[in-house]
Amino acid sequence: MKLDAVLWDYDGTLVNSVPKNIEITKTILSIVAPHLTGEFLPKYLHNEASYHEANHGAKNWQELYVDYYGLTHEEMLIAGGMWAEHQEKNTTEVSLFKGIKQVITEFSHLPHGICSQNSQNNIRRLLENNAIAEPFKSIIGYDDVSNGKQKPDAAGGIKCIDSIFGHRNSQCLMYIGDHEADAKFARNLQAALGGHTQVIAVAAAYSRSEPQSWKCQPDYTAHSVDELFNIIGKYA
Repeated sequence: MKLDAVLWDYDGTLVNSVPKNIEITKTILSIVAPHLTGEFLPKYLHNEASYHEANHGAKNWQELYVDYYGLTHEEMLIAGGMWAEHQEKNTTEVSLFKGIKQVITEFSHLPHGICSQNSQNNIRRLLENNAIAEPFKSIIGYDDVSNGKQKPDAAGGIKCIDSIFGHRNSQCLMYIGDHEADAKFARNLQAALGGHTQVIAVAAAYSRSEPQSWKCQPDYTAHSVDELFNIIGKYA
C-alpha cells in the first residue's frame, strides 16, 4: 500500500526543542507557581537529560505538569493556557535534528503534515527558515485544537487530513512521533478515519525516547534519523 501522506509530530521529532521548552516552562512557573522556582525548581527542569526523563515518562502534558513538576490541577490548567503565548515570546533557538531536512527533501513528492502541541506560527517560521516549508501542506498546532481534543485525541489528525486533501478517504498514512501519546494518536486516527485506512505509527527514538517500554507499541522504531529513509521508503 502506497502512502498518501506523512504526518509528523514536531517537538522531539523534527526538532530538538528541549532547551526552549525548559525556558518556557520556567517562565510559566514563575507566573503561575512561583513557589516552584529558584531553589525549589523541579529537578526535571535542571537539564536536558532530566527533562527527557519526565517528558517521556508522562502520558501527556497534563500529567507532566502535575506529577513531575508539582503543579496543582488548577495551576496546570492555567499553565496550559499560557503555553502558546510564551512559545511565541521566547526567543531560544531550536534546530532540526541532523538529517531531517534530507528526509523531507527525499520524500517531498508526498504531502506532509504536522500535528503538534507547539504553536503553528513557531513551526511555520522554522520550516521557512530551513527552506522545507513547501512539502508541508497542513500544520495543526496547539492553538488549532480545543484543550480537550489535544493528542492523543484524533481531532488534530482529522483536521490535518481535511486540510491536505479536502476529504477523509486516504488509504495509507504515516505518523511519526517521539512519545507514547503519538503512537496512541496514530491508533486513534486510524479508528476515527475508519474503513480501510491504515495509519502506520513510527517512533522517533533518536530523541532519547524509549518505545520498548510503551504499552502502545509503534509499527516501526527509528533509532536514528537515517532509519527514516528505509521506513518511509517501504511505502513511498
